[in-house]
Amino acid sequence: MSHSRPTNTSLSELHLSGIPGLQHLHHWISIPFCIMYLITLAGSSTLLCVIKADPSLHLPMFLFLSMLAVIDLVMSTSITPKMLSIFWFRSTAISLDACLTQMYFVHAFSVMESGLLVAMAFDRYVAICNPLRYLSILTSPVVAAIGLATLLRAVVFMSPLTFQIRHLPLCSPAVVDHSYCEHMAVLKLACGDTAFSNTYSLSVSTYVGSFDSLLIALSYTLILRAVLSLSSPQARKKTFSTCGSHLCIMGLFYIPGLLSMYMESYHQELPPHVQVLLANIYLLIPPAFNPLIYGIRTKQIRDGARRVISRRRPIAERVGPSPQGTGLGVKSVP
Repeated sequence: MSHSRPTNTSLSELHLSGIPGLQHLHHWISIPFCIMYLITLAGSSTLLCVIKADPSLHLPMFLFLSMLAVIDLVMSTSITPKMLSIFWFRSTAISLDACLTQMYFVHAFSVMESGLLVAMAFDRYVAICNPLRYLSILTSPVVAAIGLATLLRAVVFMSPLTFQIRHLPLCSPAVVDHSYCEHMAVLKLACGDTAFSNTYSLSVSTYVGSFDSLLIALSYTLILRAVLSLSSPQARKKTFSTCGSHLCIMGLFYIPGLLSMYMESYHQELPPHVQVLLANIYLLIPPAFNPLIYGIRTKQIRDGARRVISRRRPIAERVGPSPQGTGLGVKSVP
């Protein structure tokens, strides 16, 4: 059963329709979405705990991975709880301020994730092609500067969009045909001139997607060239497997995101739920798979997790109950 579009919506409140045309399947769609969100929470949180607890993982590669885990947690949490409330409880209402905050977080952290993927590709290039200078090139100040640069770029790129749409008048009924406050979907409600926002959004998205993916492709091309010329067959096979999985998960981030934006902008003759599902894919699937691709498959992370568990086990045994004492390490007095 489709949801009715409210006609008395005030300018301070919007309604999210969920996935247009598929409202009757919301409960079923919510199952994989909820599973992916739980995997993101568990995987990213575990990575952060392991990297923090094991000093041997305090290296540039794993510092970048920690940043990626934080970004994935924020990006997923900014949309999934509200999306699930729409699917489960038909809680479509959202205040304008909350909608704009969600929109800013989604797009800003998407830009941050893209920049961090470039940094991680560069990290792998230095580690494989110039291993002797790895720690002298990627020092702690350099890693911090790269992280700060990705943050500042996202703020600089996304702030004008939010500022512009915040000052545009919105037409009623204020129903956003989307599962979250995606910029182009919200912009359709504007009664004023949206030429600047449309052009700016397309320009920024095209620049970030094309420029960052080009740098990533260049890094992995140099990595593959170095491995093919120097390494053993086993090392080549392992590198191809690692690079292939990295590029696949990056493709799931860049391709659906750009497609959904262009479809929204140029009004392609496709069912509206296709564009919304594409917009959900790039925000939900990569964060769920990033801990697996970059974390669990990495031998250092697995070894670090074992060390953390082995260190905690003797502590648990020391504080556990003792047959000859009170459980506090003091013998009971007869």
